[in-house]
Order: sequence, then C-alpha cells, then structure tokens
Amino acid sequence: MSVHRTLAVALATLTAAGLLTACGTSDAATDVIRPQGQQDTGVNIGPDQNRIRGKEVAAIADRVPEAVRRRGTLRIGASADASPPLGFYATDDKTRIGSETDLATLIADTLGLKPRFEEVSWENLFVGLDSSKFDAVLSNVTVTEERKEKYDFATYRLDNIAFEAKKGSGWKVKAPADVAGKTIAVSSGTNQEKILVDWSEQNVKAGREPVEIKYFQKDTDYYLALQSGRIDGYLGPSPSANYHVASAGQSEIVGTLSGGGDGLQGKIAATTKKDSGLVEAYAAAIDHIIGNGSYAEVLKRWGLTNEAIEKAEINPPGLPKTEN
Repeated sequence: MSVHRTLAVALATLTAAGLLTACGTSDAATDVIRPQGQQDTGVNIGPDQNRIRGKEVAAIADRVPEAVRRRGTLRIGASADASPPLGFYATDDKTRIGSETDLATLIADTLGLKPRFEEVSWENLFVGLDSSKFDAVLSNVTVTEERKEKYDFATYRLDNIAFEAKKGSGWKVKAPADVAGKTIAVSSGTNQEKILVDWSEQNVKAGREPVEIKYFQKDTDYYLALQSGRIDGYLGPSPSANYHVASAGQSEIVGTLSGGGDGLQGKIAATTKKDSGLVEAYAAAIDHIIGNGSYAEVLKRWGLTNEAIEKAEINPPGLPKTEN
C-alpha cells in the first residue's frame, strides 16, 4: 500500500462507510471532518494541527542516556499504515497526524528532545528497535509476555476493543449472553475474533444461541453491512470504532472490552530495546503529561478518553504467549 494517497482516497478511508453513504462531510475551508449537517463538532484532519506541545522537565530529561541527550533527537518508529485516529496523513497527503504522533511529541518535549519520526511497515518497527535505528516505537503496540523478552515497555493507553452497532440500536454488550443469536462481523486472525469465538462457545455451553460470525475484506464493507442491516454489530479496535462514530455519525459504541479478554486488561506502551536505559525516562515523561493535563487533552481530541490510564507502568503483565 502506498504511503501517500490522494485526498479523495484518504477521506474515504478516514470516514469508512460514512462518506460512501453521504453521511459524513469534510469542510475544505477548515479541514474538519464531521457527521453531515453537524456544525459544532468534528475532527481536524488538516496539516495545521495546532498540536499541544510540552516543555522540557530537567529532572526527567536527566534520565535520558547521555548518548541520546548529546544527539538531541528522539528517533521514533511508527507504522506506515493509515489507521485513524492513531496515525494517518492529513489532507495535504504528507503531514503525519493522529493521537500517537501527538503523544510521542509530548513525551519528546518533556525529555528536551526533538522528535524525529520514521514510518515503516509493522514488522520493521521491531527490526528498527533491534538494530538501534529507533529509540522508541509509539504505534499501538500491546504489551505481551513474548515481547517483554526482547523489549521494555512504558504504558500510555489501555488496549480496548469495542462493539459498534447502528445508531439507536438500544443494544448493550457486557457479557457473552448479550451477543447470543446476533450476527457480528470481525477481522480474521485478530484477538477480537478469538474473544468473539470464545463468547460464542460459552453461549452454546450455557444453552444459548451461538454468534453468527461474518468476515469482510475491508472496513468499508463492515460498515455498509451494518447500515444495511446484514449484521447487528462489528467488533474491532476501540480507537478506530470511536473515530468512525465521531466522523460518520451513523453508529454508536454499545460495549467496550479489554483487548486481552476477560482475564487481563491489555495495555498499549512506548516500546524500546531491552536495557536501553530509556524506559524509565519514558514512564516519567508519561506521568508528567498525565499530571499536567496535556495527555487528557490529546485523548479527548481524538476520542480516546475511555482508554486513559492514571499512571505509566513499566513492563506490566502482558498478554500471555500463544500456545502452539
């Protein structure tokens, strides 16, 4: 997939089914995307972000290894894939925007370093850490026990998934019984698919109807199926679901779960090479921006308030290893 794309394609991606069904609009004068006819809210997707910035905190900056401090830059790896609202391109097709960019910039500011971003494929994020090309990766990386063997983590957001349904559905999802007999779409090979399959099996064991699981190739296909009534809901990553709700105005979140399943709250973290000496500085910087309110401003801006943490954790319990 090309990193750069035309404005028309970018907006179609950003609003998922919203623009395709004429229920989301983009104001060319303000670069704000919002549900059609709605004037007082919206998401700024233009290159002029008026990004929230921080200031160096000497006591925290002193925790950065000397070699990095001398260099003066924080080399940050991010996924090249467009994934609103986490990381994607603005309407000029070249300015990288999103919540991960905003938070990484705040962390670098606090450390007294200039953020230097590089977008690469997902697998090359970890190659970049292994080769010391990157000092950090802030790109929706979930803490797992397997990853902890090679990398250090400082958490900055919860890892949640969400059930999205047509607006006004009156449906709420909190437990397996709430999805019994429902038709729900999910992406194949994901952790949310595993959770949905497990819930369906629990329903069958309890004498309830199973879940009818549907698979589609693209996000736009999920949302078109949702609006046409071919499915009752879509289970996907909470950030993208929240973004679609805000930008298209056709759907609503009816339930939110941990991406780690019933037994563990999944957590997203700044990732660095193990024993690089940076993880303590990252955690202190995250705690600082939580304390001064700038962290909450960023999450609110991108619709991620429900994934806020109260304090950064270093190498917390992660998702368990997958049994072969």
